[in-house]
Amino acid sequence: MANLAAPESVQHARVLVVDDDTNVVNLLSTSLRFQGFEVDTATNGPTALDRAHKVRPDAVILDVTLPGIDGFGVLRRLRTDRIHTPVLFLTARDTLQDRITGLTLGADDYITKPFSLEEVIARLRAILRRTGIGAQKPRTARLVFADIELDEDTREVSRARVPVSLSPTEFTLLRYFVINAGTVLSKQRILEHVWSYKSGGNTAYVETYISYLRRKIDTDDHKRLLHTLRGVGYILREPQPQDQRSSRADELTQVARDPSKRRAI
Repeated sequence: MANLAAPESVQHARVLVVDDDTNVVNLLSTSLRFQGFEVDTATNGPTALDRAHKVRPDAVILDVTLPGIDGFGVLRRLRTDRIHTPVLFLTARDTLQDRITGLTLGADDYITKPFSLEEVIARLRAILRRTGIGAQKPRTARLVFADIELDEDTREVSRARVPVSLSPTEFTLLRYFVINAGTVLSKQRILEHVWSYKSGGNTAYVETYISYLRRKIDTDDHKRLLHTLRGVGYILREPQPQDQRSSRADELTQVARDPSKRRAI
């Protein structure tokens, strides 16, 4: 490890380090903590988004090549969710186009690997100085996808500005979908993140609560946003042409199981 200058005051700035290489994560985390930073870590895109929403870091050091959602996608989602945390890309993607893409999306700096720890920390401090770390900064607690809005502080939810009453588990489930909008989520993955079952959990919980959630957010008054991909999982996204055919097939399946619904179809 390079010889770093003695720690200077960073007013307990909190940094989220995101890289799929655990060696890089460990190196950066150790060095940043030595310099007085608080550090959170993630090794893939979805976890990075989840951590960013939960801990609200003062800055993010972000790789581009990540599993699940790449670094550009992570930054794009943060900005869409109105989270304007400073982002420093630290990546092996070193083409001019990559740099332009990262900075155009809203990154505050872009460093390529291999890197100098001293330079990374110096640039991080420069970013924090520009953003006034330590001053009271407004931080949004709102998550938005399409016309769905969630307030993480008040736990209030609305669809098309109409309040929706959700149970605590339904709120957590919807929050997980909104954070991972556009990503296919398997039942097991949902079970792990919403119910904290690492393995062996009953995926029937997922099916049941997806059904509850749909009754409240995907009503007849709104376009369907929560979709089932048979044999794969679920995804929160805008409707696509094939969804109408899939929805019709689901209705016919329900009629076959429950003839009393035939008249409504």
